[in-house]
Amino acid sequence: MIEVSELVKEFELSRQQQKELNTKEKIARAVDSVSFTCRPGRVFSLLGPNGAGKTTTMRMLSTIFKPTSGSIRIAGVDAVNEPNEARKKIGFLTGSAGLYARLTPDELIDYFAALYMVPREIREERKEKLYNLLGMHDFRSKRIGKLSTGMKQKVSICRTMIHDPEVVVFDEPTSGLDVITAENIIQLISDCRSEGKTVIFSSHIMSEVDLLCDDIAIIHKGKLLYSGTMDEFRGGMQADNLTAEFIRIVQTSQND
Repeated sequence: MIEVSELVKEFELSRQQQKELNTKEKIARAVDSVSFTCRPGRVFSLLGPNGAGKTTTMRMLSTIFKPTSGSIRIAGVDAVNEPNEARKKIGFLTGSAGLYARLTPDELIDYFAALYMVPREIREERKEKLYNLLGMHDFRSKRIGKLSTGMKQKVSICRTMIHDPEVVVFDEPTSGLDVITAENIIQLISDCRSEGKTVIFSSHIMSEVDLLCDDIAIIHKGKLLYSGTMDEFRGGMQADNLTAEFIRIVQTSQND
């Protein structure tokens, strides 16, 4: 489970950033008092336009950023005060691979499995399962620097899942990928739900949200505009489709 309460993240602005943003404010609030809960066996989707605060929120959940204030609990662990313990329970996948170019997929996955102290027998079993799902056997021994974008994202997926995390955070995981690789990731998210994991993901692709999502939240300018189940969201829609309703909610908040 992920439990987020009154989450705030502020960044100090440089003079150059103040000039670019046309503001005299020295502090920018990227996330403003956000609260929500993600439950096991369900897929929670965090939606918002570019710059809404989605990625900042995801990075706080995965302990990359420390909140300015507020609380985060990951599978019962206080992620703000005990980030190392929380990381043991988290898998974080982003569209930015950030892999070691000189290693092979096998070497990199083995390295991360060792960091998480996964026993060798279990590591090999999980690798085989993930490699079969993602079709990775043909390039498991090639250097990562020589792989395509889609292949690198598959390696990132394995790195994310090798320790069998209870909580999985997907930050726009299919962005810029080919259809087949994107479908692999969608299948993985579905499998995580079936296995009772807690899943949160962000996406700009409404068909993915429609297919996968059990619960939904919309964030804009750091503030949470909506949070509820997907059934509740559909039941209260004033527009004809998900995309139009999302746009309506965001635009309405700008007019308030």
